[in-house]
Amino acid sequence: MTRKTPAVNLLFVTDPLASFKIAKDSTYAMMREAAARGHGLLACGPQDLRWQRGLPVTGLVCDIELTGAADPWFRAGAPRPLALREAGAVLMRKDPPFDSEYFYATHLLGQAEREGARVFNRPAALRDHPEKLAILEFPQFIAPTLVTRDEADVKRFHAEQRDIILKPLDGMGGMGIFRVGPDGLNLGSIVETLNQGGAQTLMVQKYLPEIAQGDKRVLVIGGEPVPYALARIPQGSEIRGNLAAGGKGVAQPLTARDREIAGAIGPVLAARGLLLVGIDVIGDCLTEINVTSPTCFQEITQQTGFPVAKTFVDALERALA
Repeated sequence: MTRKTPAVNLLFVTDPLASFKIAKDSTYAMMREAAARGHGLLACGPQDLRWQRGLPVTGLVCDIELTGAADPWFRAGAPRPLALREAGAVLMRKDPPFDSEYFYATHLLGQAEREGARVFNRPAALRDHPEKLAILEFPQFIAPTLVTRDEADVKRFHAEQRDIILKPLDGMGGMGIFRVGPDGLNLGSIVETLNQGGAQTLMVQKYLPEIAQGDKRVLVIGGEPVPYALARIPQGSEIRGNLAAGGKGVAQPLTARDREIAGAIGPVLAARGLLLVGIDVIGDCLTEINVTSPTCFQEITQQTGFPVAKTFVDALERALA
């Protein structure tokens, strides 16, 4: 007989609830599955976290009730202070960018963890795995890649690879991504824009023509890959497959290469406290490792029937047991 996990209060540290697009929001899918199991829902933003000497890290939280309607989709109680260690679990689901305020929030969450809070993904692991740079640990899976501030480095790399992608390290949703082909048109101007005269580091990668078949999001939960990826396919003349940039999401079974990459990376990251990871794969190459607020739960479930949110809450409950 399967033991039923006791109901707990789950605190979601997230963007404003009113900004959610619940037809596709993965945090909403988590909330809906958790509430169906009897878990309580709480919410606050990173700006609502505070610490004072002699007191635990506290959030100004609201109790959340899902309405089952599209609008309004939730009812919120009056804000009240809560020591984070008193929540059954804290789920950090604030979207990028990973800016200074996000960084500071991870330190407050780390202090809460020292006080006894259970935080997912672990704050130290969030800091240690910036989403563009985390791939450097796994060079056997990535395309030719350069990380630099130096324009001459970029020009040399372009001369070698001929067709490249340039992107900022702190972007999300495809923002700030440029392609420069063999003619090198506007390369200097693009580098100046992205590195701001050498003040900021950027990433440069060989262009992968397999992007035409989609930038695949592979979700890894508790170290195990979800058996379906969401291929985000660029539309029209666009080179970006990101859904936020107009890409079309098509769920498909993992390929053998997808499983190879996820099988090598997933257990390593799970052991570091990353309960949920979104691996991005183009063709046979790993391009990003997303750890802040991986998405695509609902798209995969709607198209395949695979219960991604259920799988996630199952893993969360096992971690809390």
